[in-house]
Amino acid sequence: MKPAVSIIVLNWNGRSFLEKFLPSLLSTRYPNFKIFVADNGSTDGSLTLIRTRFPEVELLDFQENLGFTSGNNKALEYIQTPYFALVNSDVEVDPDWLTPLVDKLESDEKIAAVQPKVLAWHARHQFEYAGAAGGFMDWLGYPFCRGRIFQHLEEDLGQYDTDCEIAWATGACTLIRKSVTDQIGLFEPIFFAHMEEIDFCWRARNHGYSIACCPSAKVWHVGGGTLNKENPQKTFLNFRNSLMTLYLNLPSGQVIPKIFLRLCLDGIFALKSALGGNVKTIPLIFKAHWAFYAKLSYLRKRRKIYYPNGRPQHLPSKGILHRLIVFRHFLMGVNSFKEIEGHIR
Repeated sequence: MKPAVSIIVLNWNGRSFLEKFLPSLLSTRYPNFKIFVADNGSTDGSLTLIRTRFPEVELLDFQENLGFTSGNNKALEYIQTPYFALVNSDVEVDPDWLTPLVDKLESDEKIAAVQPKVLAWHARHQFEYAGAAGGFMDWLGYPFCRGRIFQHLEEDLGQYDTDCEIAWATGACTLIRKSVTDQIGLFEPIFFAHMEEIDFCWRARNHGYSIACCPSAKVWHVGGGTLNKENPQKTFLNFRNSLMTLYLNLPSGQVIPKIFLRLCLDGIFALKSALGGNVKTIPLIFKAHWAFYAKLSYLRKRRKIYYPNGRPQHLPSKGILHRLIVFRHFLMGVNSFKEIEGHIR
């Protein structure tokens, strides 16, 4: 008998996505799963749709917008299965997506989470921004993927079809071992949305677990369903939460120097944006930094909760590029993962 899996779909005014993509989830060819839609106070008829069109789905009505982080954290309180999948409402799944992910977690109890290959729904043979074929980061914490370097997306030609250990798994679609979240928690609530999956995976790796990608499982992601990439709130959250992720998870001796370097690079990015005519980005970057500094007392307390015995003295050994991806991409023209793969441990 296959282990039971709970599938959590967080929703906020995503009625059209639920209508389009829930049927694919319900068609999953796995013998033992249940779908939960956790609703963050939608006002677009989402609840009526679930109750009338999808009665086999369990509806969790939170009646307010808790964000991606607290919404999923609250949904997890209803989960009793050994594994649970987080699946965005704008994701279409292959019928056989779940089985290889479960098999991967079953193969090694030290794997905390595993993601599928994530392709673009609008360009089905192209990798999608949020995860592609597995997330990595450079030594300064900048994230990138097999199949995606910053905004550059590769075509899926089967070049990343091997299972591998990664640094972080996408929040768009990931299967997670519940015993790990019982031990270390799931998402940091203050993030609200964006970068929370990187923070969780980094925390899990600091506690001795690993993260994996299993590309034989495939999904297609629309992306930007709640906040598109031009949305100023998304820009603010990405810059702020990136700094918070570093503070929460870096070894103690690396926190100040690496955050200082990120401050400098963010300043360069702001200058580049200004020269390119995108002046709206500049105040958002400054706002993100001030918001980060304002929460240092809170973050210090959270860090002690997440690491009561102190954090590891070194970065996790796998999935780290020991070069600066910013320089490699913007100054040297590196656009594919293959070009930097040899520098990743």
